[in-house]
Amino acid sequence: MTTVSPPGARRPSLLLVTDLTYEARGRRYCDEDIYLGSRLRESFDVALCPPRDAAALLDRFDLALVRNSGPVLHYREAYDAFRARAGELGTPVYNPLGGRGDMAGKEYLVEMGRAGLPVIPTVDRAADLPELPDASAYVVKPKLGADSVGLRFVTAAEAATELERAAEGSLLVQPRVDFRHEVSFYFVDDDFQYALYAPDPERRWELEPYAASAEDREFARRFIAWNSLDHGIQRVDACRTADGALLLVELEDLNPYLSLDRVDDSTREAFVARLRTSIASLPR
Repeated sequence: MTTVSPPGARRPSLLLVTDLTYEARGRRYCDEDIYLGSRLRESFDVALCPPRDAAALLDRFDLALVRNSGPVLHYREAYDAFRARAGELGTPVYNPLGGRGDMAGKEYLVEMGRAGLPVIPTVDRAADLPELPDASAYVVKPKLGADSVGLRFVTAAEAATELERAAEGSLLVQPRVDFRHEVSFYFVDDDFQYALYAPDPERRWELEPYAASAEDREFARRFIAWNSLDHGIQRVDACRTADGALLLVELEDLNPYLSLDRVDDSTREAFVARLRTSIASLPR
């Protein structure tokens, strides 16, 4: 349901931080954010801006929404300035900036593994490589990466060399896992919205609706609960292994792409309505 302000009431102003020029493999980020911006205008006064301009513009808005702004690795200094400015002004940011998932880097994969959560085995030190299961190949990726930036497939010996040469704690190594498919679970706050999956492991972004079982949802909710964000959009990415188990691939809590073009109209409408309500309920 659309929220309508009383006559004469000032509508909240919303800065939607997005990079409409970012080119992602298999996805059109710009289309999704143009659509979301148009729908959020039903409740907010909305302006779109690229991430490098967000800190300078923030004092003119009541709220900021970070959406498809691309990998922070490409504009780290500007992103840190945005976070600092939001703290100075006390401007509410959506997602809130205390996320423990990708927002803080991928250290959480190591932490979750040590805690016994169902994640792909992950280490960040050469001394810990023997803890990983044997595999035909290993994945090396930067902790602050996103969208497969910097991801490489290597041998065990090459993985050891990579970790030894890199700045301490800057890289992750995982075994390359054979899996049936990848599946993503989408949440607003702690409310499950929908799930999508890629039937062909070689075509990650050719997604179809996925009927998540109660067990699937419970798997995803463990990670939402772990993150403990009161507000925000989160995407739990998992892979279904050959034996049918789910393992976490990533917990996207900064600017997860939503693949709204892959869901039906009623699901999309429900998502937008829930998002508007969540943003409006941010403390400010």
